[in-house]
Amino acid sequence: MPEGDTVWQAARRLHAALAHRSLTHADLRVPRFATADLAGREVLDVTPYGKHLLTRIEGGLTLHSHLRMEGAWRVYAPGRPWRGGPSHQIRAVLRNTEATAVGYRLPVLELLRTADEHTVIGHLGPDLLAPDWQDDASLRDRAVHNLLAAPDRPLGEALLDQRNLAGIGNVYKSELCFLARVTPWLPVSALAPDVPARLVATAHRLLDLNKDHPDRRTTTTHRTSGTNSDRLYVYGRESRPCLRCGTPVRKADQGDGTRERPTCWCPNCQPGPTN
Repeated sequence: MPEGDTVWQAARRLHAALAHRSLTHADLRVPRFATADLAGREVLDVTPYGKHLLTRIEGGLTLHSHLRMEGAWRVYAPGRPWRGGPSHQIRAVLRNTEATAVGYRLPVLELLRTADEHTVIGHLGPDLLAPDWQDDASLRDRAVHNLLAAPDRPLGEALLDQRNLAGIGNVYKSELCFLARVTPWLPVSALAPDVPARLVATAHRLLDLNKDHPDRRTTTTHRTSGTNSDRLYVYGRESRPCLRCGTPVRKADQGDGTRERPTCWCPNCQPGPTN
């Protein structure tokens, strides 16, 4: 499940390759939009919102995509082979004179009016990587309010719900619960009063620190220190010693209302209910 920082990086790559250039070729391999003619139109920008990508195109159009579990956008220089997967997995091709962006295994791909973007992202909570996050206290307040709106809900499910705050996936869910020293199955109502706001602040800080780097880290901000095995506190470390106390890290599935999600935690450092 891609995290908000991964989507932010994808948007940056696409923006660098496509923005302020006219498309020479566009192929949307989705029946509903297969006949759309975008050639000759300028790409204005590529903007992320949580886990959604919005490619805005001259003429008031937006190409909306979502990676979900397996989707990916790849950018290729002219003449370079496409290595993102077999051709039958390609859902979109956007080309200009300097680069080609290819979308593989995109479960969501739709062309809509830019004025109608609210129909695909309007239900989402505040974007943790919104450019005005630090200056707009209402974004932080709304994210905290959303988390508290369902007090009986397990914290892990609440953090994953993009309607509460947008950008958290399985990795950050597990890491945030570890840093808060509670299990992901603890009801939101059982959190100490100051914890929800601290969780929101920490979520933004970690995504912001990692958005410019492919090697995601939560254990340190110094990228020249540590090894690949200790970049994260608990996620992906099941059965290995907790970096804080040495207790074997556990892994289980936790539902988010739509499907079961992998969850890792330390049973010693994170007291509370488990699966």
